Amino acid sequence: MTDSRYRWGGVAWLLTLQFFVVEAVAALRYEGYSYSADVISDLGTADSPARLLMNASFVLQGVLITAGALLLAPGLAGTGGKLARVLLVLAGLGVLLVGVFPLDSSGTAHEVAAAAYLLGGAIGVIALAYGVRPRSEGLGTTLALLGLLGVVGTIFFAAAVFLFVGEGGIERVAAYVVPVALPLAGVALWRQKDDWLRLTNPDGTPSRRQLREDARLERAQRAAERDAALEASARRSEQRPATRAGAADDDEADDFDPDDPWAPRRP
Repeated sequence: MTDSRYRWGGVAWLLTLQFFVVEAVAALRYEGYSYSADVISDLGTADSPARLLMNASFVLQGVLITAGALLLAPGLAGTGGKLARVLLVLAGLGVLLVGVFPLDSSGTAHEVAAAAYLLGGAIGVIALAYGVRPRSEGLGTTLALLGLLGVVGTIFFAAAVFLFVGEGGIERVAAYVVPVALPLAGVALWRQKDDWLRLTNPDGTPSRRQLREDARLERAQRAAERDAALEASARRSEQRPATRAGAADDDEADDFDPDDPWAPRRP
């Protein structure tokens, strides 16, 4: 994992925030549009004055999500990191196809692509949480909560349970998880890259600095064990003379014969 991969992967995920800017511009140009009542995809239909801009944002969002997932994947730990790469690439392809197939041009393809984005993105963020947890417990917990919120929002949206926020509102609960979680993860991984790179080689093996640190810790542990052994030995030495003196007195008491005080003592 090289410095450039951390940098460009973090930048790619940070730029996913462009979605919020473009959505706001498109919504302002769409007269009567409601964030609560209308879904996001309405901004990409023929009725939207900014449909080209919105659909271009969908396509760019897919490219940014996928690029960041592929670039940062080697820096993510364990099975969670591997699963996050697959799911986030799926989510990226999904939102890209949402822009290619607007809601009013190909409903079925659009709905399948949107489902891939919403569900793949939410579960992918949960997997990403486990991939970054070894580096930051706080970040891992935050991502896990966001991913869980996305899963709940996706289920409610699919089941047409809009609660008090409306159809557009519940869809945004599910859809906003990815462009909120990925910039957080991208910036955190980018900022932590220096510590990580100092401790690992490009092929993932421990660096010389890490090996020296491990050797230092091992020497300190051996010294602590040696000191503990010496202290235990000193305590045993302090107790031993008193025990021997007591044993000698007992031997002398056993050798004394009151009837014949001049008799030779037992060896």
